[in-house]
Amino acid sequence: MSYYIAPSFLDKLAVHITKNFLNIPGIRVPLILGIHGRKGEGKTFQCELVFEKMGIEVTLISGGELESPDAGDPARLIRLRYRETAELIKVRGKMCVLMINDLDAGAGRFDEGTQYTVNTQLVNATLMNIADNPTDVQLPGSYDSNPICRVPIIVTGNDFSTLYAPLIRDGRMDKFYWQPNRDDKVGIVGGIFEPDGLSPREIEELVDTFINQSIDFFSALRSRIYDEQIREFVHQIGFEKISQRVVNSLEGSPVFKKPNFSLSHLIEAGKLMVGEQKRVETSQLVDEYNRLNRGRNYQPVAQEQQISVTQTPTNKQVQPNTHLTLETQEQIRQILSQGYTIGIEHVDERRFRTGSWQSCINTHIDAHSDAISTMESCLAEYSGEYVRLVGIDPKAKRRVIETIIQRPNNKMN
Repeated sequence: MSYYIAPSFLDKLAVHITKNFLNIPGIRVPLILGIHGRKGEGKTFQCELVFEKMGIEVTLISGGELESPDAGDPARLIRLRYRETAELIKVRGKMCVLMINDLDAGAGRFDEGTQYTVNTQLVNATLMNIADNPTDVQLPGSYDSNPICRVPIIVTGNDFSTLYAPLIRDGRMDKFYWQPNRDDKVGIVGGIFEPDGLSPREIEELVDTFINQSIDFFSALRSRIYDEQIREFVHQIGFEKISQRVVNSLEGSPVFKKPNFSLSHLIEAGKLMVGEQKRVETSQLVDEYNRLNRGRNYQPVAQEQQISVTQTPTNKQVQPNTHLTLETQEQIRQILSQGYTIGIEHVDERRFRTGSWQSCINTHIDAHSDAISTMESCLAEYSGEYVRLVGIDPKAKRRVIETIIQRPNNKMN
């Protein structure tokens, strides 16, 4: 089976990798190439095809390896595998690269609910250091004065705006936004369905029918066509015996005949998959849960205020004194008046030293009265911990202010 490599993708990777192995006087070459784009567009698979075509050996790191219970382990892992790859280049005399998949998932900051740990900081700092000194990468606790080979780094992700800005600046990282056009999709989908006998015209019609779907959709569609035969096989064997028949069976793996890959059948199955996607998008159960949970968080505050209201001899109600200082209330007002939203975080004394803050609330706050009441509730619930106020720009998805308003000894700022 021959798969399609998009010409623009091949050119970008080939130029970046080759340039990193050349010595061009007076030219500073970015060590890292960041490939980003929509989910499911085949970024990693296209990279693998390019590496195979160019005869490049790859050392892989997953975004899930960029966090650990032990501080410093992920940063050390990056340095270790970088040095291992440099040794491969030296020993085998061929191009090798270090590839980090889903970097934004492991080192990105998506919202105020994402903890920014010591490991996240060290991973960003390590990649920045390697990009600045690619031939002088040391392991913690040891030093080797001999320069090592320069190793191009390829990273993939969906949203690089969540990464630490100095890491992705020009000079350290060259960016490539991968969005396959129609010709690319026709070529890639044609490679997926090549064994199934679809004509070029049928491939084009299939792509045009689902033009807004990602590449992974068509791969999943091909797998879906086998569901009918597998369902019939399961019913034939029986639900109670299917495990014995499939796993470590003496009869060997079952063989299925080629299913119906006609264009009409593919379109019918594809529309069912699109319907399932829409049901996921329109259900929004998490939003409903957050609204209900938010209401529960407010209820104790309202009850507490109602109980603390007293009657004066003139029969006038006296409102309770707020727990927030006038300075904090003014900060909240200014943040909201600029169109930003409010987040609240807390951390105990032990985790304060590592910066492992946790969110007090599930949603952003955009109303002044909600911010005051929720803030007072968080101060009461976490009276023995640090609590800080966070201002968030919802459009840029970044923080504009962080200020501590409570410390463990209950002293306000």
